[in-house]
Amino acid sequence: MKKEYDFSKMKAVKNPYAKFLKKQITIRLNSSTIEYFKNMAKEVGIPYQVLIDSYLTDCAITGRKLKIQWK
Repeated sequence: MKKEYDFSKMKAVKNPYAKFLKKQITIRLNSSTIEYFKNMAKEVGIPYQVLIDSYLTDCAITGRKLKIQWK
């Protein structure tokens, strides 16, 4: 591996998949919610983080709204 690379002669293009990259955040979830998704993830055979991301993505795409009333 070289110490330095010369990119000036290369025809670089912007990453077309950059808009699909995930961003790491911190979120606080109830323990029971995490256990729910962990158990569901075991049933379908995927990591629970992927399952939560998929569920939230589906909510965003379909425009699903939370129906809640504060007393």
